[in-house]
Amino acid sequence: MSGIAGRYRRRAGEFERKVAGVRPEQWGNQSPCAKWSARDVVDHVVMMHGVMLRPVGRTLEAANDPLTAFRQARAAVEAVLADPELSAQLCETPTGQMTVEDQIDQVVSDDLVLHGWDLARATGQDETMDPVDVERLWTSTSAIPADVIEKYRTPDAFGPGIEVFGAEVPVPADAPLQDRLLGYIGRQP
Repeated sequence: MSGIAGRYRRRAGEFERKVAGVRPEQWGNQSPCAKWSARDVVDHVVMMHGVMLRPVGRTLEAANDPLTAFRQARAAVEAVLADPELSAQLCETPTGQMTVEDQIDQVVSDDLVLHGWDLARATGQDETMDPVDVERLWTSTSAIPADVIEKYRTPDAFGPGIEVFGAEVPVPADAPLQDRLLGYIGRQP
């Protein structure tokens, strides 16, 4: 198993535990993403898994239950990551050409951490992110050039209804790294 596949598997397991921890009456709870409920967070994550599968000609089957939908999406992505030929295929992305494996790592795998926090916050679960993930995400996110960050913060820059980051939320310079990361991407820690 590659480092990317292992990282995805670990993060997907943590996200799945959060999805499984949502009580039925919590699906409508407001998430830290202004336009999304807890259910919308999971729907977005599942939808993005489907986007990652398109370059290799795969699709997801619809499921009404958020946990079932995520489990199916997870299994489909893990199957791609387990196939060296599929995971090595090149695909076009908004940031340029890369392998399917790298796109999964940089998009949905990272989303599992950040949206896992959103889901935890919306449903009263443990909001603590893995410190290794926080460090990795801080390093990659804070290295994004200012002009690209501005595009990430601009609603609809990547298509209708797509906003990658919100406006930066100021946090103290000596705040824990998780809080600084969350503030940087537009979340109120």
